[in-house]
Amino acid sequence: MIGTSDAFGAGGRRQSAYLLRAPTGSVLLDCGGSTASGLTALGIERDEIDAILLTHFHADHFGGVPLLLLAAHYVDRRRRPLHIAGPQGVEQRVRQVARALGHSLDDHRLGFELRFLEIPVGTTREIGPVEARAFATFHSPESVPHGLVVRVGQRRVAYSGDTGWFDALPGEVNSADLFLCECTQVQREFEYHLSLDELAERSREFDCGRLVLTHLGAEMRVLQDARGFELADDGRVLKL
Repeated sequence: MIGTSDAFGAGGRRQSAYLLRAPTGSVLLDCGGSTASGLTALGIERDEIDAILLTHFHADHFGGVPLLLLAAHYVDRRRRPLHIAGPQGVEQRVRQVARALGHSLDDHRLGFELRFLEIPVGTTREIGPVEARAFATFHSPESVPHGLVVRVGQRRVAYSGDTGWFDALPGEVNSADLFLCECTQVQREFEYHLSLDELAERSREFDCGRLVLTHLGAEMRVLQDARGFELADDGRVLKL
């Protein structure tokens, strides 16, 4: 777990990013603005990453991509291809945010091949070392939100991205070995984010090997009792 906070760095934690390691390679689920420093702090080489899978286009989930790409080129001298997959329009969005941040990818001839791949909702794609399926979520529509179920061999990891409650959520992630589920708030205040109250009330609907709450806001960070749920934390390692 590279970054597990909400958009505002609650508790001094980093923004959303999770490294999934498998015998066949490694993928990064989301890449918030603090991801590059998080990887360095945890001793993880950028060159280990075969693919970046994005859930939606909010800065705390994909704002770290441009500098990670430039670091791969200038610092790591990367030569292996890198896949970036996400909702429809992913290449345009990444290039737009790079230009807006003053690091246009159009001004740099990268030393490695950059492969963009769209994963429309309801489809499954092979991306680097994994197979990923996208499902619709309930979040700000302009961010083109979706969740992911990533499969490597017989193991499956589900990730909600950002979402409020919608009745189809348990069915999308059930049977996963691990479900990384956003839980920004304790009580339901913002409809586009999940709350501990809602998840506790609906907990019996989930049938996952392990369910861990992440994207934690300030109130979630200081909880002494998460009502039986596991909580994510920066630098935490989960083994399946």
